Amino acid sequence: MNDRLEFLKKATPFNRLPDNVLEEVAELLQEVTHPREAVIYLQDVSKLRGLDLLVEGEYETFFYDSQQNKRLIEICPPGTCYGGVSVLLNKKRSLRTVIARKGTRVYFLHRRDFRALCQAYDDFFQYFTHRYGQQMLNPEYAHFLRPDHKAGGQNYILSDQLYSRRLETVELRDIVACPGSTPIHEVARRMAAARTSCYFITNDGPEASIVGYVTDITLRDKVVAGLLDANQPVASIIDAPVVDIDSQAFVYEAVLRMFRTKTRYLLVKKAGEYSGFISRNKLLSDQAQSPFVFIQAVKQTLSVRELKRRWGQVPEMVYQLLDRGVKPEIVNQIISNVSDTIALKVIEGVIQEQGPPPAKFAFMVLGSEGRKEQTLLTDQDNAIIYEDKANEQREAVREYFLEFARIVSERLNSIGFSFCEGGLMAMNPKWTHSLSHWKRNYSAWMNESNQETVMKFSAFFDCRYLYGEESLVTELQEHLRTELQGPLGRFLHLMASNALQYEPPLTFFRNIRTFTQGSQQVFDLKKTMTPIVDLVRVYALRQQVFTTNTGERMALLNEQNVFTDKEYQELLHAYYYLMGIRLKKQAQQIINDRTPPTNYLDPRTLTQVEQVTLKETFKVISDFQVKIRVSFTKTL
Repeated sequence: MNDRLEFLKKATPFNRLPDNVLEEVAELLQEVTHPREAVIYLQDVSKLRGLDLLVEGEYETFFYDSQQNKRLIEICPPGTCYGGVSVLLNKKRSLRTVIARKGTRVYFLHRRDFRALCQAYDDFFQYFTHRYGQQMLNPEYAHFLRPDHKAGGQNYILSDQLYSRRLETVELRDIVACPGSTPIHEVARRMAAARTSCYFITNDGPEASIVGYVTDITLRDKVVAGLLDANQPVASIIDAPVVDIDSQAFVYEAVLRMFRTKTRYLLVKKAGEYSGFISRNKLLSDQAQSPFVFIQAVKQTLSVRELKRRWGQVPEMVYQLLDRGVKPEIVNQIISNVSDTIALKVIEGVIQEQGPPPAKFAFMVLGSEGRKEQTLLTDQDNAIIYEDKANEQREAVREYFLEFARIVSERLNSIGFSFCEGGLMAMNPKWTHSLSHWKRNYSAWMNESNQETVMKFSAFFDCRYLYGEESLVTELQEHLRTELQGPLGRFLHLMASNALQYEPPLTFFRNIRTFTQGSQQVFDLKKTMTPIVDLVRVYALRQQVFTTNTGERMALLNEQNVFTDKEYQELLHAYYYLMGIRLKKQAQQIINDRTPPTNYLDPRTLTQVEQVTLKETFKVISDFQVKIRVSFTKTL
């Protein structure tokens, strides 16, 4: 007993209590021993019966992140106590995971007696609250103490209607229209009378089909600001082309189409006839906090710093979407739309600073960005095509675009889109060229290809126009179409072989093959998905399917009977099942763990059902690799 009393007199905060109280406390203590490496408490799971005061050995305390990595490790030596803050401030649940080291011996004080001391002696109580306050000043500690982000923050999913509701259920506005020969002032009068901000314009032929529209903004910018004669025919100021969508489309598809085409109004078709129109403001006001409003906010951003902040909000949005069951392919599209919007803002800002380009050009995105399949671990893959100029202007043009590309890439890197390690960026002189040079590149890759060039340049067959003169990209694609008419057996053979480089991580005994990464046994999700991307690409090239998105390529190949319905459904499910796991894991790493996202996954973090599904997904990929071996390499 005397040993316990002497120990208490030296241990903080018991040394703050009167001697007579310490004598009573010494009698209440229970001695407990723990074997080496024993798990004493689990973070936010174990309920504490009281306070542990270490006498011999030590406690190792830490937080587990979502990948079961230890974070904020602390060692509690003899003379320190554990559990006070948990009992007082965390509903008796252990704040951290605790493991015993070195054959630990502790004095245990029941929480009933511990609380009685806190109530009777304020100085004793203040020790624990003060310690908690100091720890909460550490942002990382506070972060792990409150890992559940789903309850707080901006809610990007107000309702499932955005993804389940079709346009036919949305109230449309009646189409008001007049011929293009109508005077501008008369159209303005009709707009005022109809209380509409959009008036559609038809041609003057007998069928009177809609060819464009005018809006309040059109009248302001082209007529009032331009001092235009209001007696002129309205056809001289119309905005075109008109964009339409079928009434069976979902609401989110309508909003995505508006952002892609940069239009504020959509004509809605039903059974081949226009049934009305809807405005972007109407759809967005119905989805006040949807991802599309977020994209609109990005469009209004003025500084690179603010763009970086907006990109930092994307993981939270991605997690919410996936957690509510939104399909990964839709989440991919949303990430890509945010990424495109940020890139466009950067490009426009650089052009404004540098002055107008000396030649027509197109900024292309490649790889996963070109396929609209970006994840939260994304780097830059881009290139520039510019029009062929006379010899005397060639160097000046090239110099402008290389400097332009350098500034764009550096700003994107500062926002969070890291430089491509392989150098597939427009700032690399290899990937900023005239249209004729790009045509020669593609011809060489296809007609003089080897295994190395096919692997290195496959991303260029996923190129997508982003900014500038779209006709340059279209002409390059037409050149590609022409090249695909020729005998390309060797090229397709090498492309197919490229799709066979990575095998699904499934052992002969249907276990998941892993490798060591840090303290975990993991496999690479990106490499597991790569065969699907590659094999679908080679089929798309053979069939001259020029859309870049993997899911859309699959659908078109299914329509051409390249894939059976069963094959199409299995491959589609496999790809987006893996994509969903990949996106959610990356979001958790950023939000919960505050670590950079990776493509590595420890299968032990998955449920038994998820592991079984994963193995079936690997089997689907293996079966398709057999199919592509037979189709293109004539071997098994």
